[in-house]
Amino acid sequence: MTYCVGLLLNEGMVLLSDTRTNAGLDNISVYRKMFFFEEPGERVIVILTAGSLSVTQTAISELREAVDDPESTPETSIMKAPTILMAAGIIGNKLAEVRGQIDDKLSAMRQGATASMIVAGQRRGAPMRLFLIYPEGNFIQATEDTPFLQIGEHKYGKPLLDRVVTPATSLEDAQKAVLLSMDSTLRSNLSVGMPLDLCVIEKDACAVGLKRRIEAGDEAFRQMSEAWSRALRDGFTQINI
Repeated sequence: MTYCVGLLLNEGMVLLSDTRTNAGLDNISVYRKMFFFEEPGERVIVILTAGSLSVTQTAISELREAVDDPESTPETSIMKAPTILMAAGIIGNKLAEVRGQIDDKLSAMRQGATASMIVAGQRRGAPMRLFLIYPEGNFIQATEDTPFLQIGEHKYGKPLLDRVVTPATSLEDAQKAVLLSMDSTLRSNLSVGMPLDLCVIEKDACAVGLKRRIEAGDEAFRQMSEAWSRALRDGFTQINI
C-alpha cells in the first residue's frame, strides 16, 4: 500500500508520497511514486500514484511515450493538452485503459488490479489545478472548501490536515503539515514506509521549485516527529473531563 497527499494553496502546491511497495510481509521494495512532467515556465504536471504497481508503472510509461512521440497531439499528450483539466482527462483515460487490460489478464485467476492517482499542474496564464483520479478514470478536484487530496492509506493522516490546512496556509507550514500527516501514517500502518518524496510548486512558476528525498533516519524529520509526539502528549495531559 502507500500514502500520497497533495495540497492546493493560495501560494502554490505541496505534494508528498512514500515509496514502499509490498507483496506480502517478506517482499518489500522501494519504488518512486512521484513523477514529473515539466516545461519550466510553460507547464508543470506532477503525478502521484497508489495501488497496483503493474498498473501505475505501465500507465506512467505510456504517458511518457505519448509525450515523446513526435506525432503526438493535444488529445494524446499531457504536455500539449490546452488545459490541465484536459490533461487530467488524458491521464484518467490512460489509467482506466491500462487497468482494464491488466484486469482482463488476471480475470482467469479471479484477481483484479486497481490504482488511483493525484495530478497537480499548472500551465502559463492559467490557474493551478489538483485532481484525484479514480481507477475508473473519472476524477474530482481540490477546492477552497477541500484544499487537499489523498490516496492510499489516507485515514491516519487526514485528521491533522482537516484541522490545520486552509487555502491560506503558507508553503512552509504546508510542508510541515504533510510531513506530520505522513508521520501519523507511518506510525499506524506498516505498509507505508520511507523514504519519502516531497515537492513544492510555487504559484505561476510552472516549475517544481523544491524536490526533496527524505531517507530513513533523516535527522530533521526525526526531530519533527518527536516534537509532534511531545506536543500531543502535553496537550492530552492538559485536557480536563
